[in-house]
Amino acid sequence: MPVTAQALRARCAEEMSRSPRGFAGAGWLYEVFLAVPREHFVPDRVWWPAPREDGLHSLIDRAERPRAWLKAVYLPGVALITQLDDGRIPPTGAANGAFTSSISSSGVIVELLRHLDPRPGDRVLEIGTGTGYTTALLAVRVGAGNLVTVEIDPQLAARAAGRLAELDLRPLVIAGDGELGHAAAGPYDRIVATASVRRIPPAWLAQLAPGGVLIAPLDSPFGSDLLVRLEGDGTGGAVGGFVAQVEFMRVRSQREVRSHGELGWPAGLDAARWRDLKVEAGPDGQRIHAA
Repeated sequence: MPVTAQALRARCAEEMSRSPRGFAGAGWLYEVFLAVPREHFVPDRVWWPAPREDGLHSLIDRAERPRAWLKAVYLPGVALITQLDDGRIPPTGAANGAFTSSISSSGVIVELLRHLDPRPGDRVLEIGTGTGYTTALLAVRVGAGNLVTVEIDPQLAARAAGRLAELDLRPLVIAGDGELGHAAAGPYDRIVATASVRRIPPAWLAQLAPGGVLIAPLDSPFGSDLLVRLEGDGTGGAVGGFVAQVEFMRVRSQREVRSHGELGWPAGLDAARWRDLKVEAGPDGQRIHAA
């Protein structure tokens, strides 16, 4: 019996329903996940994220291994690498390089959107369009006309816009620097970043509506990114805390390593108590401290 995308999507959704980091009772998200064909947004050639013994990442070619490709698309805990070294390495075979774009695992995307909790009609800004898959989930939830998504790579932005249009989803797709947001369509009820930052960009905070929610992966001194959830005060400031441990690729302009002390992290924090930390962010920077 052939394996269908619909059957794999349902199986993936069922697995995530049983995970404490999955849907966690968010029925709207379960329905949206089933409604959007993830495979529609995955390039025909992607790299497997775990390296082989020779250090190279295997290429999964849909034309050569359609069954393996489709199964990989719907593994809930696996991200598929869509770009190495900012596109300088073509997807023609096994390769090694810095991961610079991917389609995040279904599990991570679900967790991200569950904490974002957008409502129908919310104005939403997404930073990092990538393949357009998360964009599609958001568009179905809030309405494509309420969604702005920014992608720094023009080729990725164009491809995502085309894929979205094929599903009759037409959010505003902008090729540009996501750190600047898009003030013209703000303020936003929800802002979500699918690439991590070392410092929350002031533009995101300035464009967040009073009481609006910002979700972003923030670099931490604990060996992983931490997913931060902030609520805006309407004057360019926001406060909140951390809700999950995650791993995301860094936005291009924040790849340079900086000391955590410079970024508002005091010394001596207990890594095991990351959930107890409070985050304050504003035009003058950010501060992380024990609550």
